[in-house]
Amino acid sequence: MKRALLLLIGLFCWVLISWRAPRLQVASVSSAPAPTNVQKFQVTGLLKELKPDHRSAVIQHDAISNYMPAMAMSFKVKNTNELAGLRAGDSISFRLLVTQDESWIDHVTRSSSSSFLSVHAETNLNSAASRTSVHPLMNYQFTNELGQPVTLAGFHGQALGITFFFTRCPIPEYCPRLSRNFAEASQKLAAMPNAPTNWHFLSVSIDPQMDTPSVLRTYAGRYHYDPNHWSFLTGPVDNVRELARQSGVTYEPDNGLLNHNFRTLIIDASGHLQMSFPIGGNLSDSIVTEILKAAAVTNR
Repeated sequence: MKRALLLLIGLFCWVLISWRAPRLQVASVSSAPAPTNVQKFQVTGLLKELKPDHRSAVIQHDAISNYMPAMAMSFKVKNTNELAGLRAGDSISFRLLVTQDESWIDHVTRSSSSSFLSVHAETNLNSAASRTSVHPLMNYQFTNELGQPVTLAGFHGQALGITFFFTRCPIPEYCPRLSRNFAEASQKLAAMPNAPTNWHFLSVSIDPQMDTPSVLRTYAGRYHYDPNHWSFLTGPVDNVRELARQSGVTYEPDNGLLNHNFRTLIIDASGHLQMSFPIGGNLSDSIVTEILKAAAVTNR
């Protein structure tokens, strides 16, 4: 009897081990992170500024085919060695990697090619002539949350922060984070001694059919905004889409909402693009830094 009982216990343990083993194996497989869809672009540009921690750099880059026009913007690196040995003024090539949530660069190398430099030198030589003409987009009419007509040209002499959002966005890290960036930057600028007053933030809705002035006014109230320094814009669908396209913003319908990328632009007081942030997240300190520089720019 005792022997039979021991055999029975042994058999039970063997069945238990055999049953648990594949479950543990399956669990370990299912816990592996899903692969991330990463877009990759090869880019050339001019290194304008290296941040002290070597975790990001401001680069004036060429147009990136099927992604964004030429502009100056801040890029981050995940490995600080990527920027080792480089200095402002270097012509470089690099790879831009973009996911739904972040972007960064790698494979950064100094380039011996002068094509980028020569093209931009020619642009600088002709800058006086090019600035005599105003881009038609500057005169496109939008409407703010107070129902007032607005044009970008009407903010001449002010540093602008521009971002794109829609009020129905439900993800805290997406559009609400972009709005909190402007709210926090506004508070920091207002509390700063001797801060400039010639600055204004523009939050442009990419959902103009839903985001009417009254909807925008209710939304703006959540952020305790100051209409003297922050406006929420809507307008004709074509005007909004063209402004977004010119700013590197893409969006499309997705299950009743909108799927879009991130872009926060800083325009200096003379009306020229100073910085473009292609990411979400907490940018309030960076926005304040760029606005201070942009507000100090005189007509050039």
